[in-house]
Amino acid sequence: MPHVVCLRPVHPEALALLRASPGVTVEVLDPVNETTIAAAMPKADAVIVRATPINRAFLAHAPNLRIVARHGVGYDAVDVPALTERGIPLTVTPDANAACVAEHAMMLMLNVARQTQYYDAAVRGLRWSNPPVPDTFDLGGKTVLVMGFGRIGGRVARLCKAFDMKVLVRDPFIPQNTIKGAGFIPAKDLQAALAEADVVTLHLPSSEKTRGIVNGEFLASMKKGSMLINTARGTLVEETALAGALTSGHLKAAGLDVFWEEPATADNPLLKLPNVVMTPHSAAATEQGLRRMALSCADSILSVFANKLDPDVVINQEVLRGNA
Repeated sequence: MPHVVCLRPVHPEALALLRASPGVTVEVLDPVNETTIAAAMPKADAVIVRATPINRAFLAHAPNLRIVARHGVGYDAVDVPALTERGIPLTVTPDANAACVAEHAMMLMLNVARQTQYYDAAVRGLRWSNPPVPDTFDLGGKTVLVMGFGRIGGRVARLCKAFDMKVLVRDPFIPQNTIKGAGFIPAKDLQAALAEADVVTLHLPSSEKTRGIVNGEFLASMKKGSMLINTARGTLVEETALAGALTSGHLKAAGLDVFWEEPATADNPLLKLPNVVMTPHSAAATEQGLRRMALSCADSILSVFANKLDPDVVINQEVLRGNA
């Protein structure tokens, strides 16, 4: 009898879908800690994971595990080689959160451009006429550099174009003709693109090649007075370097949904800066986004039980060949 363990609650429709499948049982862990994991995972054939690290110590509790379904698209907290060694597929939800994360990136961009937090504080303080705020600006006519042209980056590029922005796209894995065909400008030279862009928005996975890519050199190459948006992964950005660029005035502002260490800690220098708009890794957490991600996870799990898993949602596809 297949048993599914959810590490934290997920959307009730996904739980209902799993429980309606003949023979499938479901257990929701809340809270998730060493004790609850050690008690639940020996029975687990499948797990839905949101933020819990999946490492070798975790897997040692799960001798029968057949799939890890990631509730989202980032998997830097998952030890993929360890899963692959055991023939366990890691699935993600590639189509479930693209729309909400792209909208969140635009929300941060707009908040930074229009200084919403300052106006909000002014109205609440009954300062209606000409409140003292930093300069605001239109997005229309500005140049944006979209770093990463996957599902989310592609949506952000289209939204920026709808705002009448000049859209540069940097993605070495996408043919330049594909970017041109979509109506955008390939950024062949990163340094030149950084020097031109008024906004840089990150839509890259976190990997050995991209971790810390936004460092002091990257930030120094950005146009003076520009802004950085990050709704991808906090480990893309060296936060001390970003804080320095924001404090010096080289960067006008930043909009961040993700941080190197999450939850953010009190010693993070970005928390003290007035020219940063922050959200707590919540870009995908709309009602619709949470529903889509949970249902996608449930679908992947049921597909594994039926031996019909869609390869397009699997990160370590080599396990599919090994399990064939």
